[in-house]
Amino acid sequence: MQALLLALPALLDKVLGAVLPDPAARAKAITDVLGELASLDRGQMAVNAEEAKHSSLFVAGWRPFIGWCCGFAVAYQYVITPLTLWIAAISGFHLPTPPRLDDILWELMFGMLGMGALRSFDKIKGTAK
Repeated sequence: MQALLLALPALLDKVLGAVLPDPAARAKAITDVLGELASLDRGQMAVNAEEAKHSSLFVAGWRPFIGWCCGFAVAYQYVITPLTLWIAAISGFHLPTPPRLDDILWELMFGMLGMGALRSFDKIKGTAK
């Protein structure tokens, strides 16, 4: 993510170069875009801080809820479903195989674990706030 942020001014310069040939106007436009992105980021950080202060788990606990849902989906996909199908098969019942969650589940899992790992890396480096 940091590499993308570092590359963003050069990318904006290249994209805006075709629309704004004047270097001063292009630099101002790039500064305005980056300032707006920073403002949006600060706004989201303020919302996150307010959510975290809330006493209700339905407000402050939505991130843990997503984690629990992902954990349940993994358990369903790789423990509950295979065991249920196996028990049904040895009991003489033939159940249809439910749809698999693989692609979407793995995208969600890697995204969540990746964000967790980045946060842990920041804490280890001492750059976490």
